[in-house]
Amino acid sequence: MTTDTPSRELRSQRLNKITHAPHEKLDHAVKAHAPFATLSSYTRFVVAQYLFQSELQTLYRDPQLIALIPDLAQRCRAEQAAADLQDLNTELPVGVAGAVQQPGVAQALGWLFVSEGSKLGAAFLIKRAEALNLSHQFGARHLGEPEGGRAAGWKAFTRILDELPLSASQEAELDQGALAAFERFGVLLEHAYAGSAAPQADVAQA
Repeated sequence: MTTDTPSRELRSQRLNKITHAPHEKLDHAVKAHAPFATLSSYTRFVVAQYLFQSELQTLYRDPQLIALIPDLAQRCRAEQAAADLQDLNTELPVGVAGAVQQPGVAQALGWLFVSEGSKLGAAFLIKRAEALNLSHQFGARHLGEPEGGRAAGWKAFTRILDELPLSASQEAELDQGALAAFERFGVLLEHAYAGSAAPQADVAQA
């Protein structure tokens, strides 16, 4: 167990710092595609979200990781994103080569750090989705507030992460995983918007 002092930077704080630049880069890329300008553009955004979450399903179901984070399996949003695509009359996309494969525990936690952190930003995104007549019950389920609240869920995750005993090499793997997660979502985002077949935009409202 690491020994914290009042002046010591928490692990989650360090991760926030080192991922600030790639986070900003990804935010700019998302805004460039204007995902909330039209229903068709939003659908492509959900395709990217589904691809990313589906790639992380094995991490959310990993027994070693669940031993550290008991509610981990319930935190995954792949099923919600899949339901959103069904609401949007869009078939589930085929996986994209390059998905993370059997990372170590520390690296996997870096990926999960990014995935879980994105739930905080989703609080703003779902308000944009509502302008397209979507909601946490239809079309924007993956952006909905997790059970227990966004802030509480994030604090519980980072509390566990901050208290884990990790070696210096594991700390490096953790950082690598977080950076790789941002890079991967960027790849999936561009793939979703470069698709030759435009998603269907005629949606029957719930």
